Amino acid sequence: MGGFSFRRLLGWDRHPAHIHERSIRETQRRLLPLHRGPSIQSAIPAPDVTKVALRLRYLIQECVPCELEENRITQPHSKVITQKVIKAAKEAGGTENRSCVVYGLLVAKRWFRHQAQCELWDADLHLLRATACEVIAKQIIETEEDITYLFHSVLLKRYSIVIDGEPTPPVNVIEKAVDLHALRVIGSSGYQKCLGYLWKGWLVQDEDDPASFIDYKDRDNVSIWPHLDPDRMRAPIYQNSFMLLISITYLALYTGAINTINPTGDLDFVEILLYIFTFGFIFDELTKFYKAGYHIFGFWNAFNNTLYSLLMVSLALRFVALTHSSDDIKERERFNSLSYNFLAFTAPMFWARLLLYLDSFRFFGAMLVVLKVMMKESIIFFALLIVVIVGFLQAFIGMDYADDMTGEDTIFILQAMANAIMQSPDFSGFERFSPPFGIILYYLFTFVVMVVLLNVLIALYNSAYEDIYDNSDDEYLALFAQKTMQFVRAPDENVFIAPFNLIEIFLLAIPFEWWLPKKQYERLNDIVMGIIYSPLLLCAAIFEVRTAKDVRRNRKRGEEDDDTIEEWEQMTDQIDFEGDGWAKKVGDSKANVEEDAAVLEVRQLRSEFNELKGLLEELSKSFGEKANGESLL
Repeated sequence: MGGFSFRRLLGWDRHPAHIHERSIRETQRRLLPLHRGPSIQSAIPAPDVTKVALRLRYLIQECVPCELEENRITQPHSKVITQKVIKAAKEAGGTENRSCVVYGLLVAKRWFRHQAQCELWDADLHLLRATACEVIAKQIIETEEDITYLFHSVLLKRYSIVIDGEPTPPVNVIEKAVDLHALRVIGSSGYQKCLGYLWKGWLVQDEDDPASFIDYKDRDNVSIWPHLDPDRMRAPIYQNSFMLLISITYLALYTGAINTINPTGDLDFVEILLYIFTFGFIFDELTKFYKAGYHIFGFWNAFNNTLYSLLMVSLALRFVALTHSSDDIKERERFNSLSYNFLAFTAPMFWARLLLYLDSFRFFGAMLVVLKVMMKESIIFFALLIVVIVGFLQAFIGMDYADDMTGEDTIFILQAMANAIMQSPDFSGFERFSPPFGIILYYLFTFVVMVVLLNVLIALYNSAYEDIYDNSDDEYLALFAQKTMQFVRAPDENVFIAPFNLIEIFLLAIPFEWWLPKKQYERLNDIVMGIIYSPLLLCAAIFEVRTAKDVRRNRKRGEEDDDTIEEWEQMTDQIDFEGDGWAKKVGDSKANVEEDAAVLEVRQLRSEFNELKGLLEELSKSFGEKANGESLL
């Protein structure tokens, strides 16, 4: 991720407050922070993009005028979202602004979702229209044959709309789809192909124009030296790999520290490294919060911050222990033991932290999505539980005060209620609470918690699990897209991953950035990054050289750079389905899946009826001519 910047600290790169406020209004549920400079402009003027989005909104409203079954919108060869509708959507921007149509559809989707929240009586209709926007956008992406135009104009160009008379911060389709959690758009083939290029670093931000993406020029270079470039660390695949390696090292340092307890309380080398890593992670979290604000705050940020806070408490207690002289052995041992207790308490969090960097693997990614949704669903349970607990707790404490006016049994009451929540109620002891009210109230509390609320929680978890796993592939692709954009959206040019961000802050930024010319400072950063990342850069260069050979072979065959030859493709040049008549036989035997069977039968019946009608007309005409001839005679 991006590192520290002394210029930002001085306020030289601050953004106008009104731009940030418009960003908040534009995407109220943004999943990722957006931090763009005022120099980045929309590829098409914001009023023109807004007009395109309004045209698309009107198109969707007319094509979906009433509530329908969702499968009528999403099914292949839909009778609602027809090819004519898709063609009309493509023409919403005309010939000049057609590249912003997919972006306009995502804007219209956000409008419909917002309208569904405001107009609950028509929420299903507006959500259906939002789905229609996704379906059309996916069709446009997947039917675009010009890959270069799709990548650089449709998906990666940044566009704005007008809100309150001012343009919003420019966003591209890749980012917008992640922010809106548009699963159908994210799951489209063109989107995933572009995301794969971004993940491997084949598409990188232009250094001169951060609003544009360019192709990595050495993609097909089989020489190892051009790939030994510190700028390659911007590629998400290498950042993620290095972060995983750092996380494993961090876990190893913790394991070494917790298994080598120092009775004297002194800090050994392993513990010093552990706390240096921790300081690096803390500075990284503070830097991200400074640049992106509270929008960056999520579950993993809260999880990591809790872990780092406990480690800092452990370190502080160790320093407190060291302040006691060797004569005061008991106090020193007490604080030293307390410090190790805090350190041991964080062990489950250290191992769970690995999941943050394993979500690029499909199994872990899908399970993390399930856990995330379950956590959200459990909010309902905990909201109800808090209300129930407060009510019963007040009753029990009131009974305790009514009996002896001391309130000494508060700890017992809290422990008994916690046991009931954990499905291990303890009924002994409540008989003396204003009998028979105390025991009756505890039975009632146990019933409400164990029978009602916990079953509600189980039902919510089961529903969340089924919803995610029914759509697990798209949910995983969305998680992967979000992870990729977190790396691509990093605002700094120099990638110093924690704990090496400490080197950037204290050895580069503070001493040099404020006075050294920009080119020389960038050169200095490249040298330092080259030294730090040299082992990983060497591995990456070897990997990219092997990939470059595959790219060259694909280009010789006239295929895409990322194409792979599968087993069933190895002998395609040795068989001719047209020549041996197999294609004709298959064409005669295959069914027409684009049309309903009943529709086909009706069409056939109509054609036969028209044919019969024609025969009857000819027969009637011939009889009429014969009758006229006889009358003349």
